[in-house]
Amino acid sequence: MTPIIEQPLGERAEKDLQTIGQFKADEVLLDYQKRWIADDSDVKIAEKSRRTGLTWAEAADAALCAGTARNQGGCNHFYVGSNKEMAREFIEAVAMWSKAFHKAAGEITQETLFEDDGREGREILIFVVYFSSGFKVQALSSNPSNLRGMQGNVTIDEAAFHDRLAEVLKAALALTMWGSKVRLISTHNGYENLFNELINDSRSGKKRYSVHRITLHDACKEGLYQRICQINDKAWSLQAEQEWIDNLMKDTASKEDAEEEYFCVPKHGSGSYLSRMIIEARTHHAPVFRFHCTAEFNSWPEHLREAEINDWCNTHLLPILKTLNPTLEHCFGEDFARVSDLTVIAPMAVEQTLKRTVPFLVELFNMPYHQQRQILLYITTRLPRLRGGALDNRGNGGYLAEQAAEKHGNGIIEKVDLSQSWYLNNMPRFKSAFEDGSIAIPNDADVVADLQAIKLIKGVAKVPDVNTSTIKGKNRHGDAAIALSLAYYASLMDTVAYEYTAVLPVDRKNDNDYVSTSRYGSERGIL
Repeated sequence: MTPIIEQPLGERAEKDLQTIGQFKADEVLLDYQKRWIADDSDVKIAEKSRRTGLTWAEAADAALCAGTARNQGGCNHFYVGSNKEMAREFIEAVAMWSKAFHKAAGEITQETLFEDDGREGREILIFVVYFSSGFKVQALSSNPSNLRGMQGNVTIDEAAFHDRLAEVLKAALALTMWGSKVRLISTHNGYENLFNELINDSRSGKKRYSVHRITLHDACKEGLYQRICQINDKAWSLQAEQEWIDNLMKDTASKEDAEEEYFCVPKHGSGSYLSRMIIEARTHHAPVFRFHCTAEFNSWPEHLREAEINDWCNTHLLPILKTLNPTLEHCFGEDFARVSDLTVIAPMAVEQTLKRTVPFLVELFNMPYHQQRQILLYITTRLPRLRGGALDNRGNGGYLAEQAAEKHGNGIIEKVDLSQSWYLNNMPRFKSAFEDGSIAIPNDADVVADLQAIKLIKGVAKVPDVNTSTIKGKNRHGDAAIALSLAYYASLMDTVAYEYTAVLPVDRKNDNDYVSTSRYGSERGIL
């Protein structure tokens, strides 16, 4: 998500006025707060901007749960903050919500002594609200042992700032065995922090935690500053909102701090997303076929270019396509370019062990659209048990994506718009494949360089919007990295591979110009 601070006021006004109009002054909770409460996942994480009111919304959920009878799903709720003032503030919010919900509460905001770590003489002051339902909302210290023997939902607030987060989380997760829920809420506190690791593991599929991302931009689009104006009895305007945001940025010590505090970008997250060591460890001996078109070739008549490409495919691609295992499912990814960058086509086999192996790559430079289509379909119609393809749908790339969908069907092909959201949700899984050794790519220096071009930009792993290198006079823009990430994405698509064998008329069986109507095409003729 692009921070507001980088958008001119007029531009943001044009793009966001309709979204800002969704703010409803008579509703207590903003939409992102409602989504958080509605998420009933066993474990959910919120990476958020400072002071967006998410803990306040969590207090509402805690009051509802503790104020509900057991036979209707009620339970205790335990709050683990990083300091005493946070605990007091949370319990006061629970008390306020209990009154607003007309939930009968016994002793509101009671202070009591609690034996920290279960040892006499180590009593600490805690805060608790008791409800007539028999349940309570209780604020505990960050000592992991305090959760032992408890049962109920757990909120770990400002999780990234807990010294013993791993131990606290371990104790909290034990409560989920009997149906309790765990929530982690925090602003970021560094890239190497366990909180950020949990988020990346969740996005990569290693953990089944639900993740919510709420930047200051996101919160303002859904009415945060309008709510601030409403509470403070101030007139809202887009200009006043922008000035408020600008002042927040100016008052922060550095741009890096501001991005971490308000835009969910953990500090020290620059540099290559994938190290050269881990990339090279996942390479295997596989060819990269390159076709760089000259001005002379592009001036030829269409039928001559088509014949030349067909000869090239038969000479270079057909032999390796014939070696592909017909029992394995295959998929592919494609990154499109016409003049300045490269079109890269990345087939991928899904092994019995679920390892993703790239048998070869194809790089095309300065190639006309029709010949790109010719090569793409030559490959894809010969991939055994094709289960999915993901193609770059940006700009003129939509042509090839459309042609592939027309040939193979929309149920097999996905036309991908490479947005911030797509990168955010899919790059962690791609990285995880390299870390786990569940992917094999060609051992080619240019391919390795393209993968190293993936950078963390404002907390999102992506290829930068500038050319990353120039190889033999040709600009590279991380093209192989994008094609490979799309191929990996296609391998995870929920599709079904299918095929059939065409029944050939007797008089056509020996016709060399005949192209099979099989789902996967033929090894003869031009497709």
